Amino acid sequence: MANGDSDTSPATRAVVGGGIVISSERGRITADLVDSPATRALLARLPLTVEMRDHLRQEKTGPLPALLPGGPRQTDFSAGTIGLWGTNDFVIYYRNGRVPSPGIVVLGRVNGDVSMFDTPGPVTVQIKECS
Repeated sequence: MANGDSDTSPATRAVVGGGIVISSERGRITADLVDSPATRALLARLPLTVEMRDHLRQEKTGPLPALLPGGPRQTDFSAGTIGLWGTNDFVIYYRNGRVPSPGIVVLGRVNGDVSMFDTPGPVTVQIKECS
């Protein structure tokens, strides 16, 4: 894949912390985070509630209350990738695909099935550290 593969790039194999829990009225999933300035900043701001909307029938995206540091970006992603679009939009991809340049900062990867997000309409998620 161009610009790195979200499943095999070295950055996605280096995990920081114990991961996160993402929950909503639709269910609960966990995700492992890559070790990066963006993910460390995200962890420092948890717990968070994010209002997310469906975008292009491939992702849920929603604004974070504060900017996160950038980092290396990639344009390809796979279902289960969590990322940062710009400097403050949290994204959960529920399908494989590609985004335009400059791409996303990969924050981590969901453990398990992300199909709970593959539904039309908005969703409110709570993000907290795994305990």
